[in-house]
Amino acid sequence: MMNRAVGVIGGLGPSATAYFYELVLSKTAAKRDQDHVNMVIMNHASIPDRTAFISGESDESPLPYLLDDAKTLEGLGVGLIVIPCNTAHYFFDDIEKSVSVPMLNIVEEAVTEAERRAPGLTKVGVLATDGTLLAKIYEKVCAGAGIACEVPGADMQKQVMELIYGGVKAGHKPDGAAFRGMIDHLRSKGCQCVILGCTELSVAKRACSVMDSDVVDSLEVLAARTVEEIRSPELIRFEKKQCKSQALILNSQLY
Repeated sequence: MMNRAVGVIGGLGPSATAYFYELVLSKTAAKRDQDHVNMVIMNHASIPDRTAFISGESDESPLPYLLDDAKTLEGLGVGLIVIPCNTAHYFFDDIEKSVSVPMLNIVEEAVTEAERRAPGLTKVGVLATDGTLLAKIYEKVCAGAGIACEVPGADMQKQVMELIYGGVKAGHKPDGAAFRGMIDHLRSKGCQCVILGCTELSVAKRACSVMDSDVVDSLEVLAARTVEEIRSPELIRFEKKQCKSQALILNSQLY
């Protein structure tokens, strides 16, 4: 059993997963190896494209693969599961129901962070994949919090997708001016905060040195919350219960 380990359903895409690991390391107060967070990272890059399935361009669902990965991580004894991909959260409820391990929801955490940064938040802008926007993943969470959710116009959204797929996923350096233009586009619509609702955009943010306080990086938020949660008393209590259950199962097998 991986004591107090985080299980990561990754590879969605690989650059974002690698950056997530770096963020967790950077947000951990550590003076030695043993102070760092134990992690099991499944860099499952061959999982079918989430946006292609949601948009109807592909009939191959990512869900069976995501469920298998979640159950594999559960079997390894991790204490927390995270998915550093916003679009994959279209399947979050099904994945969460399939395992007993606690999970963090990147969308909920990003919206909560936007509320923290802008007290009295009434309108937030979201830059994300077509799949995330079509599924209204952010709109649903924002509606529950009484917040209006603004997304780019059709022409600007094409630029967002090109930056994600033709830029970061393809291994190319993103256009900083174009990236900032996307953020300004949503600001011009009255958004008090802009959420980077795609983890490839988090990679672009680092590459373009965007440090604006009204820009909420969903991947960075998930990394910070992961470090907090894996060390929380509630999770420690869950792990003790999990260990007890596994011990009972082992005893029943022995006798």
